[in-house]
Amino acid sequence: MHRRLLSIGLLLLPGVMHAQDTSKVAHWSISVISGTDGTPVISARASIAKGWQLFSVTMPDSLPNSRMTLDSSSLATVLNLTESGALQKNKNALLGNAPVAYFEDNAVFNLTIQPRPGAHGIVKGKVLFMAIKGDEVAGPDSIPFKFSIDPAGHLTAVSAQSGSLRITSIDLAHPVNSCGGTGLDSGQHKGLFTIFLIGMLGGFVALLTPCVFPMIPLTVSFFTKRAKDRRSGIGSAVTYGFFIFLIYVLLSVPFYFLPSGQESFLNNISTNIYLNLVFFTVFVLFALSFFGLFEITLPSSIANKADARSSVGSLAGIFFMALTLALVSFSCTGPILGTLLVGALNTEGSALQLTMAMGGFGLALALPFAIFALFPSWLNALPKSGGWLTSVKIVLGFVELALALKFFSNADLVEHWGILKREVFFALWIVIGIALTLYLLGVIHFKHEGKPRVGWVRIGLAIVTGAFVIYLLPGLTNTPMANRALISGFPPPLSYSIYGSGSEKGKGVAPNVINDYDRALALGRAQHKPVLLDFTGWACVNCRKTEENVWPQPEVKTLIEKDFILVSLYVDDRKPLPDEQQFTYQTKGGGVKSIVTIGDKFATLQSENFVVASQPLYVLISPDQQLLNKPIGYTPSSSDYAAWLRCGLEAFQRTAQR
Repeated sequence: MHRRLLSIGLLLLPGVMHAQDTSKVAHWSISVISGTDGTPVISARASIAKGWQLFSVTMPDSLPNSRMTLDSSSLATVLNLTESGALQKNKNALLGNAPVAYFEDNAVFNLTIQPRPGAHGIVKGKVLFMAIKGDEVAGPDSIPFKFSIDPAGHLTAVSAQSGSLRITSIDLAHPVNSCGGTGLDSGQHKGLFTIFLIGMLGGFVALLTPCVFPMIPLTVSFFTKRAKDRRSGIGSAVTYGFFIFLIYVLLSVPFYFLPSGQESFLNNISTNIYLNLVFFTVFVLFALSFFGLFEITLPSSIANKADARSSVGSLAGIFFMALTLALVSFSCTGPILGTLLVGALNTEGSALQLTMAMGGFGLALALPFAIFALFPSWLNALPKSGGWLTSVKIVLGFVELALALKFFSNADLVEHWGILKREVFFALWIVIGIALTLYLLGVIHFKHEGKPRVGWVRIGLAIVTGAFVIYLLPGLTNTPMANRALISGFPPPLSYSIYGSGSEKGKGVAPNVINDYDRALALGRAQHKPVLLDFTGWACVNCRKTEENVWPQPEVKTLIEKDFILVSLYVDDRKPLPDEQQFTYQTKGGGVKSIVTIGDKFATLQSENFVVASQPLYVLISPDQQLLNKPIGYTPSSSDYAAWLRCGLEAFQRTAQR
């Protein structure tokens, strides 16, 4: 509790800057020593970086301090907390000239504990520390520790085995064969271009909403009529379109300035259960808004301020007109932007992908204003605003409702709740699809729109959605037809089924898959086979595409089943490791990570040895952990994937002959 109070207190101090990486402030080593009377003492030694001052444990809770606490009160009690080192006391201007006590260079905190009679298990605790350097304050941060206690009251260090996460025999620069690779190749460029096109598609859909479509003729006419001549009117309209594009691109800029050590933040969006539940709730609310139950808008004060400035100066005024459009159209564009945001920032995502998606969206919105300014007579060809725009919003509402289920599914998969199994997901999508089909045919309608006129466009869309519902039906069965390749990655995996699956996660897509890295190496040695590492995630769309579209292909399936040991390592698995397997790990970059869950372990194993932090990542190694060829990411071509497997197999056979 006191750590939270300290954080709040520091936020109130003017000029305080929090250090982003406290591992660079002090290096800690924690061990057990024997007190003068034989009582065990947990000793934490800090080697403090030059210029930093580590706060004493004697500092009050109201000021920055350090502490050492024990979590396992059922096994032992704290008798005393002492410190040693060259303690210094001075007043600190940054803290309002309050007297502070601190250490420089080195400090030792000693926690004397009394084991309870007959206690047996794991004693856990943490060192909570803060430090200051000029106007920078580091922390509060924690360094966990863990010791095993036996019935005699003896404490021994729990083996962290942190070195096992860093495989020294892996040499990315010199694999046995040079095939494969995860660099920025043409495949990734194609991926970025695809994301840009998806963003444009989202922008074109947004153009057809009631918040945007009526603005096209009004805005173009405003610029062409206000201008002194046609050239200046065209210039203003084109500038207006450019500013629309720029505003949406700028929305992605903050993601390039993530704090040091938080590069995986973008990936975590698709695996964090709370974020997924938030997105699920937001998308359901947007869907209900599109159905006309209520209106979602930004605070009018924000739009009014932007609108007021739209008349200030020529260039600045045009910019604020573009900003006003972005703000007032939020109720229609928000859900589409949300879809793009989560689609770009998935387990394979990056800030660059988000920029491409937002750029495509902004360009699609901007193009009509520039094009109709160049050819104003084309405005007469635009359909008139009317009830069809309301119908577009309602159709989007059904789509948003279907997308919302994906976010709930992500949370359900990661936490293994078992609520939204694959067949349940399909059933809900089928119900939504039937409702949308009936709406398009006019069988059902909403009160606020009246009875719609059913034309050829609606009938055509109804045929498409009806066909899609029929396509989904086999997904309810326990047959080979249940694998719906067109939408792989959206529903839960085949193994997450109401019909049950094997004990290993991933059963149903590859019969010999296991989830234990050490066991995979042991099987590889016993069977003289190379190991195929599959770094995957429950919420990884492209992982599911590989499992359901690439691995089942005969040329790939035969190779994997006959010649490889396949191990799927889920980097977003939130299941805690056993106490004795949890530890604190120091990364190659000097940071400190707490390895608490299965996902923590496998995500660190991937990033420490193979650099790439996105999923899927496929790696071929020998049982003695030698890299056979270059790792690859998502590879939709089964022939390319099979060729990569054969290349790795050839490398393994060559090494086995040495």
